[in-house]
Amino acid sequence: MKILVTGGAGYIGSHLVDRLLSRGEEVFTIDDLSTGKIANVQQHLGVDRFHPLNDTILNEPLLDRLVSQVDLVYHLAAVVGVKYVVGDPLVAIKTNVTGTEVVLSAAFKSWKKVILASTSEIYGKSDKIPFHEEDDRVLGSTNVSRWSYSTSKAIDEHFAFAYAAKGLPIAIVRYFNSYGPRLDEKGYGSVVANFIRQALRDEPITVHGDGRQSRCFTYIDDTVEGTILAGEIKAGEGSVFNIGDDMETTILDLAVTIKRLTGSRSEIVFIPYREYYGEGFEDTRRRVPSIDRARQVLGFAPKVRLEDGLVRTIAWCREHFTP
Repeated sequence: MKILVTGGAGYIGSHLVDRLLSRGEEVFTIDDLSTGKIANVQQHLGVDRFHPLNDTILNEPLLDRLVSQVDLVYHLAAVVGVKYVVGDPLVAIKTNVTGTEVVLSAAFKSWKKVILASTSEIYGKSDKIPFHEEDDRVLGSTNVSRWSYSTSKAIDEHFAFAYAAKGLPIAIVRYFNSYGPRLDEKGYGSVVANFIRQALRDEPITVHGDGRQSRCFTYIDDTVEGTILAGEIKAGEGSVFNIGDDMETTILDLAVTIKRLTGSRSEIVFIPYREYYGEGFEDTRRRVPSIDRARQVLGFAPKVRLEDGLVRTIAWCREHFTP
């Protein structure tokens, strides 16, 4: 198949590219390298079946041409990471909403299936655990920019469902805290990357709030597997799937585990959210997916336990993070 991966030089996108190329597919990517890195796909440069482009998904004529050439589109390009969104919500909203509109419009013109990458942020600060795909969203005020990312991705999903109602084959995957090799050293969007960087440097491991907030961490191989299944399984078309692990871990426990696995001398310290994100920031206490639908429809099941995944991730970070 000929497959387009938007955001193909990003953390998840580049792993998806690896898997697709290993299966013999011909892969096209577009990435403006704002957060993606050419190093993530360096090993594929010069491969006949790999066609990378350094450009933006806001380039509508280019997207029309690209999409018309392929059989399937994985749309992963987006501004991600709460810190980035809070810092410049305008760029995040424009890229996520307008970019997705461009991709879906191009797909509709050429009638090509699209897998839209979404996020657990969709659920906002709901306290109904676990999160099911059809659950209500609970968000804070619109003057709290933290919620603009959730809203922008929800609009993306509304776009996708609107095109699905017109017959376009689409599926949506909501990622839950993916981690693994190629995490950005600066830790945008990833508490795992931040903790590993701090631990390897023997710097204080900074836990926001009281550390009792919990998340479900998903190793990158499982994230990619769920994404590919959504592209392959016809029964999943027109639906949305939580793609994640359903094992819950507190942020404090994560910090303790990473400190132990790295053999770090770091001190674990607690800092208020406002010191990192500014005043008015809101966090969610728990974020746990129901993956029943993904299991039943896609045959998805996470395979990599957190500690095993952390061992692999730490090994990669030791080689690639700045000492």
